Amino acid sequence: MEPICPIDSSCSNQISLLLNPPSPPQVQKYFEELIKTRQSCGLEVRTNGKHGKGVYAKVDFKEGDLVLKDPVLFGIQHSSNKMDCLVCSHCFQFIGSVELQIGRKLYLRNLADASGSNSGKRKFSSALKDCSGQCNESRDHGDSDVEEYDVDRCGLSDSKSNTNVIPKDVIDSLMEGGLKLPHSDIVSLPAVVSCPGKCKEAYYCSQSCAEADWNLYHSLLCTGKGSKSLSTEALSVFIQHANETNDIFLLAAKVISFTILRYRKLKTVYFEEKEKHDAPSILGSCNFSLLLEAWEPVSMGYKRRWWNCISLPDDVDCHDEVAFRLQIKKLAFTSLQLLKAAIFDKECEPLFSLEIYGHIIGMFELNNLDLVVESPVENYFLYIDDLPDSEKEKAEKVTESFLDALGDEYSGCCEGQWKFG
Repeated sequence: MEPICPIDSSCSNQISLLLNPPSPPQVQKYFEELIKTRQSCGLEVRTNGKHGKGVYAKVDFKEGDLVLKDPVLFGIQHSSNKMDCLVCSHCFQFIGSVELQIGRKLYLRNLADASGSNSGKRKFSSALKDCSGQCNESRDHGDSDVEEYDVDRCGLSDSKSNTNVIPKDVIDSLMEGGLKLPHSDIVSLPAVVSCPGKCKEAYYCSQSCAEADWNLYHSLLCTGKGSKSLSTEALSVFIQHANETNDIFLLAAKVISFTILRYRKLKTVYFEEKEKHDAPSILGSCNFSLLLEAWEPVSMGYKRRWWNCISLPDDVDCHDEVAFRLQIKKLAFTSLQLLKAAIFDKECEPLFSLEIYGHIIGMFELNNLDLVVESPVENYFLYIDDLPDSEKEKAEKVTESFLDALGDEYSGCCEGQWKFG
């Protein structure tokens, strides 16, 4: 049975306007203004009836020239990658220290191996949040309490006989900043900054990134005490569903949160201007105009319904295509209902229609980029490997045990998906 979303019919006119593609002049104006803010005068965006939008060079760039530096508009780290990498939730650079990255990865891996039961899985999920914020507090207050690794004291002197086991107290000391690996200061990472809303899902490289993420999206998607969502419990259920099914729903939630927060800012400015000119503060139909304006960055992306544009998996027979696409539509509807329970805003009601939600997800399905950030842990071990023989031998008495314990995945990158603006 087809899922039925009442908002699709009650807000059909607004939905149609939101999904109406911008005209070529609107596209041209939007990207001209956007490029100006990026301080790049050598590029322009042109529209073509056959191929759509394209970026063109207006000057001859030389090899090595920076063509464009553009921030991520919507991006996420894959849920499955969070065990391997602790990164800034806004700009996705690695944070903390090499010790924290290694210790956290080993700790979570050990916990995951022991989490076969449902209670074990719950403990692992909780630990993933709790250990993410363990930063090198001792380094923030100087190095007086940080000890260099002593191979014998740490129980690593006979690493050859037990290459994959690191004592728990050593892992804890790595995460808490009590022990320092040899030469780890060659990799400088920003300290861990906690979420302004006090959740244990998001961490940052700086206060500026924390504030930017909070103002753009996270204040509505935070599960902490300072969250501006309707229900942090409902939000947690939505996040869990996305993690268990498809984390593209988390990207879609960011788009809706971004648009709502942008709408509220525009509305505040609107009222302030009315008060300055002593005019009646009645929004009326103007509130939808503000919603259209808030939606503008999203309107520039090409969209189709997710369940119509997703590729048929290899293991699905062509005769089962209709059933498969209906299943995808139902999955999106379930996700939408969970999100609606968490952050619904009546003034932005059209955003919670299945039609809009499906087109947002379809936008990412059709035109998305892989997010890959190289690992500082890999760079650290490569540095150790390139040391002069005498220094290398001394360092490897400690590092070799950790490298063995990490295994082939020691160089794991931060992985996710993103769309720039």
